[in-house]
Amino acid sequence: MTSMLETSGLRNLIRRALEEDMGPGDVTTASVLTGEEKGSALAVAKAEMVVAGIEVFKEVFFTLDPDIRFIRSTVDGQEAAPGEVLAEVSGNLANILTAERTALNILQRMCGVATHTMRFAGEIRGTRARILDTRKTMPGLRILDKFAVRVGGGSNHRMGLFDGILIKDNHIAAAGGISKAVARARQGAPHTLKIEVEAGNIQEVKEAAAAGADIIMLDNMDLEEMREAVRLIEGRALTEASGNVNLSNVKRIAETGVDFISVGAITHSAPAADISLKIR
Repeated sequence: MTSMLETSGLRNLIRRALEEDMGPGDVTTASVLTGEEKGSALAVAKAEMVVAGIEVFKEVFFTLDPDIRFIRSTVDGQEAAPGEVLAEVSGNLANILTAERTALNILQRMCGVATHTMRFAGEIRGTRARILDTRKTMPGLRILDKFAVRVGGGSNHRMGLFDGILIKDNHIAAAGGISKAVARARQGAPHTLKIEVEAGNIQEVKEAAAAGADIIMLDNMDLEEMREAVRLIEGRALTEASGNVNLSNVKRIAETGVDFISVGAITHSAPAADISLKIR
């Protein structure tokens, strides 16, 4: 999974984040410290969490100061308990303090997404379904959000508009129907891309299956409709449940026999993990 970050322009993302926070300079640190002070700080979990983004956390400090020393005490995917040390950062204290908020913001968000994803994945363990993310991510941070989803035990839906065809209700309306939309997509798209169609009722499921959709999204259907849709499709297409998914109903949705369950909440509503960085 690390290659997902290594090829993503991660350094540029971090630089932009640091520039946003620093502007022309960290006036507080510059006024309080001489710039010569050395020391170390510990990143500590203050609640239970799944660790995600520890290497990104490190890179924030390294981007500002390549001489920073970083010792990780955990790895991505590991569960951490309250009070557990995640990493130690040592070196120039002024640079550590300047990078602190940006580094923590990223780590807290990534751990929060991974932890929230793990809860959903845990609820459906033992079923055939898999938890998917969506494009409901923080703009500019999608690569980090989707990495964290995978660390938490989920799977990635398409990365953006460029790597998967998802024909939604507005596409269908604009094209003049499901059959036309699928036929045009099949004719114009690369053969390597699967075609997914959103269906809001059983009639649309039948149309999408007849049109040859590879995946049919069961959008905001109740449990009985999902079961009926899975029965009608009979394996001719993969099925994805979407809409109004939460921790209290995700297991019942999985038990309808769907292949995937997409959950926007694992990225757009994941609580940030509680982590502190304390100078020793």
